[in-house]
Amino acid sequence: MLAIKPTAPQKCTPNLLPARINHNGPINATQRYWKPTTDDKGTQHAHFRGRHLHGTPLSLPTNYTGVVLNVIDKTLPLPRTQAQGLQDDNDDADEDMDAETEEIKIAEQIGEFDEIVVWEHGGEVDKERDGFARGLREWIGFAESMHVDEDEGEEEI
Repeated sequence: MLAIKPTAPQKCTPNLLPARINHNGPINATQRYWKPTTDDKGTQHAHFRGRHLHGTPLSLPTNYTGVVLNVIDKTLPLPRTQAQGLQDDNDDADEDMDAETEEIKIAEQIGEFDEIVVWEHGGEVDKERDGFARGLREWIGFAESMHVDEDEGEEEI
């Protein structure tokens, strides 16, 4: 389980490239390696390692905010009452103990975004067929259906 530690996040736009890069994080000379341009149709173009890429921006719905998280090595301490309860429990309740002692790691929020850019070789991303674009749309639909009250769902029918 993760606990998000809010900070003063920077506004950013994540870019999903069709390449494997053994680096995770920012680079100092961004303009030297990454200079996308936008044509009159709104398609972004860039050359990365000699390959022409086409970028398609995908906006998040207005009531959603994307965040960039960095999981750190720290964990949240157990609340005092929970820690005392673990000492008092007998060994027969191993399943309960596992549930109560679940480690909660801390993730720092280092950025936030309202759109991402998905890059593809040889043309724009097909929003209906691309796995990431479909996954984003389907995940948001699934999350919304999980958080709808039963009464609200019946009224819409």
